Amino acid sequence: MTRKLFVTTALPYANAPFHIGHMMEYIQADIWVRFQRMVGNEVHFVCADDAHGAPIMIAADKAGKTPQQFVAEIAAGRKQYLDGFHISFDNWHSTDGAENHELAQDIYRALRKQGLIGERNIEQFFDPVKGMFLPDRYIKGDCPRCSAKDQYGDNCEVCGAVYSPTDLKNPYSTLTGATPVLKSSDHYFFQLSAQRCIDFLREWTSKPGRLQPEVLNKIKEWFSVDEQGHVALNDWDISRDSPYFGIEIPDAPGKYFYVWLDAPVGYLASLKNYFAKTGSDFDAFMADPEVEQIHIIGKDIITFHTLFWPAMLHFSGRKVPDHIYVHGFITLGGDKMSKSRGTGISPLKYLELGMNAEWLRYYIAAKLNAKVEDIEFTPDDFVARVNSDLVGKFINIASRAAGFLSKRFDGILASDHAADGTKLLQTLMTQSHEVQRLYEEREFGKALREVMLLADRVNEYVDQNKPWELAKQPGTDARLHEVCSVCIEAFRLLTIYLKPVLPALAREVENYLRVENLSFSDADKLLGKHVIGAYTHLMQRVDPKMLVDLLAAPASAPPAAVEGNGAAEDDPGGEAIAETIAIGDFAKIDLRIAKIVSAEHVEGSDKLLRLTLDVGESKTRNVFSGIKCAYKPEELAGKFTVLVANLAPRKMKFGVSEGMVLAASHADEKTHPGLYILEPWPGATPGLRIR
Repeated sequence: MTRKLFVTTALPYANAPFHIGHMMEYIQADIWVRFQRMVGNEVHFVCADDAHGAPIMIAADKAGKTPQQFVAEIAAGRKQYLDGFHISFDNWHSTDGAENHELAQDIYRALRKQGLIGERNIEQFFDPVKGMFLPDRYIKGDCPRCSAKDQYGDNCEVCGAVYSPTDLKNPYSTLTGATPVLKSSDHYFFQLSAQRCIDFLREWTSKPGRLQPEVLNKIKEWFSVDEQGHVALNDWDISRDSPYFGIEIPDAPGKYFYVWLDAPVGYLASLKNYFAKTGSDFDAFMADPEVEQIHIIGKDIITFHTLFWPAMLHFSGRKVPDHIYVHGFITLGGDKMSKSRGTGISPLKYLELGMNAEWLRYYIAAKLNAKVEDIEFTPDDFVARVNSDLVGKFINIASRAAGFLSKRFDGILASDHAADGTKLLQTLMTQSHEVQRLYEEREFGKALREVMLLADRVNEYVDQNKPWELAKQPGTDARLHEVCSVCIEAFRLLTIYLKPVLPALAREVENYLRVENLSFSDADKLLGKHVIGAYTHLMQRVDPKMLVDLLAAPASAPPAAVEGNGAAEDDPGGEAIAETIAIGDFAKIDLRIAKIVSAEHVEGSDKLLRLTLDVGESKTRNVFSGIKCAYKPEELAGKFTVLVANLAPRKMKFGVSEGMVLAASHADEKTHPGLYILEPWPGATPGLRIR
């Protein structure tokens, strides 16, 4: 039976270009959608820019533009990313579109009619200079628990405390620096505390298969239980005061929907916009009980999609999501990639360097599973997987057989195969259902491992039969023809299994084989006596230097003429001295003597050690340092070193790192291995400042 699927990814906030996290989500969603289409299902795959909210309004104001102009410029840059990485959205829209205004207001009216909209007066911080109420992220101050300075208005990045902005000590507006004042305003609330909402959400979230176990466990934390065993949820503030860029609340002058109310409505609005273009009936489609509504999102926005969104839809009389598939982040060195911290990979830079988009598609897919787990980008692993799997195993099959077929047999495949070839092809064909199952369950890594095991068997067949030797021996033409034909038949089957991940490469293979749009049903049969085209090389290997360029920090000055590994031969340590700074610049860096109290391995990390440091303060500091390759923990305990003490604390996968230990290494670590932490002379004590 053909399934009807309505699939979305999370809407990107329209205040910046795409980053690598966006591309990871779009790639995995695109793979799943392409698979569904390859098995004959009807899929509508849409997304949109999340265009509203205070951050966009403020950014637009700084740029001297209207919010609409600001968003339009960001949106204009989306296509090069989507096309560049072969993302197959059917429609891309904006939450500022007319459809979203209409649908969001309709949903609100329905919730109000259900008696689920309440009103109450609340106090908030107000910036008297800017003349606006401040969102939590535009208020900073001292943490009320640990007194760490410059913490945001909702949580502390040092101790992890969660609080209200009014709990901050010495609060200030990040927009103007002014001390905010408390001011009251009437706000509208979606009353999730109502028993019917709680009952619905407990039932909806508990349906088997709807949510991953990790997500369900997280959701349980949000349902508080009192001493009598009563379950409770907090109401949700859905309004914001003018000035605000968003959708006006009906019959409430000067009030706007909080961006997270209208953002998920953008899923429906984009589908409605798409159906209007194609002449389809949006209302009939959404009323069809056979339609499956599926959202693919990151783990940082679970709350909105598993509590607010289904409740909004259910109590406004609309279809609720059938599945919400949550994924983790993509990390580099164990830390979430961040463009602002200079630890990210620019998707646009990746394309500009001439790197094949399908290298990244394959690498990400090879690391993904159906769990909510982060995936680590490792440059060496990236090079090895692409060069070994895609080129060395997969492409190699065609390149070893194609030339003989073209030169000796006019590109005509043999239809009769000996027992060994028949057995091999039957093995590949019977695995189609297992590969399909793994794609369906979003176990992409397992699916690709299965495909590469099949590729290994094909290459074993090639090595056993050695077509290059058969070609030299008289009287072996029939066997050569058969062996090479088996290779190409196998190559076609493997292409089918890889097509959701490698759509552009699959198109080239289809052209070479002179076959139409390959689908999984084509894995049930062979080409037989069939004429193929002339073979051209299908994929280049990754040059490791490309990864060096990709991960290099943006240069602050034009580079000098270089050669070899990118450094001039006489550059000390393999790299040129950085540009000159003033003494005041150096004074901003607070370097302190630190004693390593203890060191230990970090579970799940190949590079990091966890250091506990005494810096002469009343407490020790926790620092993660990438020195595991050079030092054993027992070698470090009791030693002294140098710490960058005023580096902003950084949240990592394994905890918060409160500084950076200094170490020296050569720029070319492959030819000049070695990593050396700095040690002061005897007599130095913890806390001494380096001047």
